[in-house]
Amino acid sequence: MAADATILHADADAFFASVEQRDDPALRGRPVIVGGGVVLAASYEAKAFGVRTAMGGRRALGLCPHAVVVPPRMAAYAEASRALYALFEDTTPSVEGLSIDEAFLDVRGMERIAGTPRQIAVRLRRNARERLGLPLTVGIARSKHLAKIASAVAKPDGLLLVPPGDELAFLHPLPVERIWGVGPKTALRLRRFGVATAGELARVPEADLAVVLGTAAARHLHALANNHDTRPVRRRPRRRSIGSQHAFGLRQASPVEIETDLVAIVDRVTRRLRAARRVGRTVILRLRFGDYGRGTRSCTLRHPTAHTRPILAAARSLLEGAQPLIERRGITLVGLTITKLENDLPFQLCLPLDPDDADLLDAALDQIRDRYGASAITRGILLGRRARPDMPLLPD
Repeated sequence: MAADATILHADADAFFASVEQRDDPALRGRPVIVGGGVVLAASYEAKAFGVRTAMGGRRALGLCPHAVVVPPRMAAYAEASRALYALFEDTTPSVEGLSIDEAFLDVRGMERIAGTPRQIAVRLRRNARERLGLPLTVGIARSKHLAKIASAVAKPDGLLLVPPGDELAFLHPLPVERIWGVGPKTALRLRRFGVATAGELARVPEADLAVVLGTAAARHLHALANNHDTRPVRRRPRRRSIGSQHAFGLRQASPVEIETDLVAIVDRVTRRLRAARRVGRTVILRLRFGDYGRGTRSCTLRHPTAHTRPILAAARSLLEGAQPLIERRGITLVGLTITKLENDLPFQLCLPLDPDDADLLDAALDQIRDRYGASAITRGILLGRRARPDMPLLPD
């Protein structure tokens, strides 16, 4: 572990809701819920009433009846994310993205040209507010784990530095849920075991912890609870797969609905492939059945591609082969993943080689959507289908 606290964890506060409040002054200071049927994001004014992400819209409005509900604007959030990451890259060349609105930044060795880590964090937060109009919380520590916890403790719109040597005094009184990787189910197991704080977790022998969590999880969480984290800040490697999925819930989906959703998924995935200037060779169909079992079917194409037509043909063939299982067990989720991706895709491979090829439709659709928005044009089979927002992602 470094001698100085040089790792920053920067996290935009209530990102979707903050973008809405930035773009509409009438929403500032008011409780805002993004999304109708399910809460995609909630402003801190709404969170104060108990509204949380992934909560049902009816329940959220029951908790906060005076909240303003706004539809999601994914293009606006993606643009704000690109601007936020440009700010991170201007701060330091060592940036590790975690999601569209948070990243680790290593500012080691920058004191002479940029100031102390705290000064850098203060400037980063000020630039986020002045240039982007967004609140940004920053945690600073010697390790990634502690920097992430520090930013969570400092929210909203705060700054917290954990001084070297004081890490355990800061970490151990915190509830066990604060440890990165401890979700609700793991926290429940630990509390049943008599572990409620990070300090109590640190004092449990690793062998005893393994009985509750398993060997690998016990080793990892025990190390974090004792502030043993030597993971460096590293730039994200390029994706090794690109995929998408849709859940039907517990209701019985009709064959037409499954087919329509498969077309929409393939359309989304191939659009992402072309935007990332990549091609893939292996098509994997993922299914979740009504009895909660899972299954996959895959095939490898003769040539890597980013075109919709051959990938859709392969997906349909895989779906047809799975029909006996679907009829017998039902289906609650369908997904598609493209693997064996080619890096450094030459530009010409993004376009059809034959000018008369029907895959020119891909290029035409991409150009129209880039200029007028994703909903400006669609395939005939998708007409009348309720559009589902594409969640913004880190660059592919």
